[in-house]
Amino acid sequence: MGGFFGTIAVKDCVNDLFYGTDYQSHLGTKRAGLVTFDPEKGFNRSIHSLERNYFRSRFEDELDQFVGNQGVGVISDTEPQPIIVNSHLGRYAVVTVAKINNQHEIAQELLAQRMHFSEQSANKINQTELVALLINMGKTFVEGINNVYRKIEGSCSMLILTEDGIIAARDFLGRTPIVIGKKDGAYAVTSETTAFPNLDYEVVRDLGPGEIVRLRADSVEVMQKPLSKCQICSFLWVYYGFPASNYEGINTEEVRERNGKMLGEEDNVEADIVCGIPDSGVGMALGYSDGHKIPYKRAVLKYTPTWPRSFTPGNQKRRDLVARMKLIPNAAILKDQRVVFCDDSIVRGTQLRDNVRTFFENGAKEVHVRISCPPLVYGCPFIGFTSSKSDMELITRRIISEMEGEKPEEAGHEPREVLEKYTKTGSPEYKRMVDEIGKRLGLTSVKFAKLEKLIESIGMPKERICTHCFDGSSYCHEHDDELFGN
Repeated sequence: MGGFFGTIAVKDCVNDLFYGTDYQSHLGTKRAGLVTFDPEKGFNRSIHSLERNYFRSRFEDELDQFVGNQGVGVISDTEPQPIIVNSHLGRYAVVTVAKINNQHEIAQELLAQRMHFSEQSANKINQTELVALLINMGKTFVEGINNVYRKIEGSCSMLILTEDGIIAARDFLGRTPIVIGKKDGAYAVTSETTAFPNLDYEVVRDLGPGEIVRLRADSVEVMQKPLSKCQICSFLWVYYGFPASNYEGINTEEVRERNGKMLGEEDNVEADIVCGIPDSGVGMALGYSDGHKIPYKRAVLKYTPTWPRSFTPGNQKRRDLVARMKLIPNAAILKDQRVVFCDDSIVRGTQLRDNVRTFFENGAKEVHVRISCPPLVYGCPFIGFTSSKSDMELITRRIISEMEGEKPEEAGHEPREVLEKYTKTGSPEYKRMVDEIGKRLGLTSVKFAKLEKLIESIGMPKERICTHCFDGSSYCHEHDDELFGN
């Protein structure tokens, strides 16, 4: 996915920029970048790979070269950024949190207009540079940003560091968050409110979908008002979000605990203890413990010093190994226990299958798994929250194709009406699919949260939350009527 942080102050901003960007590190694993602006020294940028090192270790030694009272930083799961641009709009730097599905089509259109791309990475289009080229086609920054919204299929939020403040623009359907913070003599803008407390910022408000603002050290100028439609990603609360972060004013850990409590109250399984799969399953397990009235125990622990992220290696087999290595079962607690394990989701199933085998090997009598969201049936076309290249990497889709008797060449292309039968909680097809997931993963039992309960735990209207990966409800690419005049 990715995350960004920007700040502008009456004094030097480099320390706030450095630590504020570091607090986005759980959102991406590939690259990071910082850029500052100083009226005398201009723009200064640095980009590093994070695939073998942490953000702080990559940037700490070069902080003294950054000067200025405004800057932006990014943790990226995609291309190298920030991009520095010299255009008729002035000189600026831009960072994005984006997934652009039609970037090749847009690139061909721009090349036909005699534009060119210079920021190539592994012979791939740099989508942040693509965004910059679209911005440059506008007479103003607002017009250029709206040009991005019109052209892209997917999502895009961005920060633009100009010589006159920081422009923040949230995706036109609000799929990813941007929050403004303030302290004496400074404003900041971030993907994660986790970045604010230790830097003494207080939350001012969330940007609305499609809203564009300019931050200066003493003010926030609204350049475009928010739009009415919203499709913020529900998976932020399920998985991506840090427990202390708030989106739309709704705390991630509270959502996970509410969700777990509701599932625990409904569950009729007989068990001795409940445990959360670290990290995002812990909040759900605490709620489940409260709802099901069984004790919470740390039967599996995450070894963070050297195994912080399970999806850092480029090789899938190695990623699976890292995922197993970082979780250490506690045999003293598992022995002879009927254990409920709470986790955020099941994607491919390989990681959970290996963990379950380890739990039994360490003495668990029964292993019941409870998942904090419905089964993932659709790949996400809006946010890159997995490294899956095809829907057929989802365990659900492989099972559905087999149950539907699809030929190998037809697998993954089931009609919408077929998939809907498997996404409807309690349908015969849904029950068969879930039972098969349990069998393949070696589970004593498995249950998923109901979609309506997840929505209830978040506390926003269903129509303002994207649940596409569960029910395909945001499948159609919609542009907001207020912005696009449809």
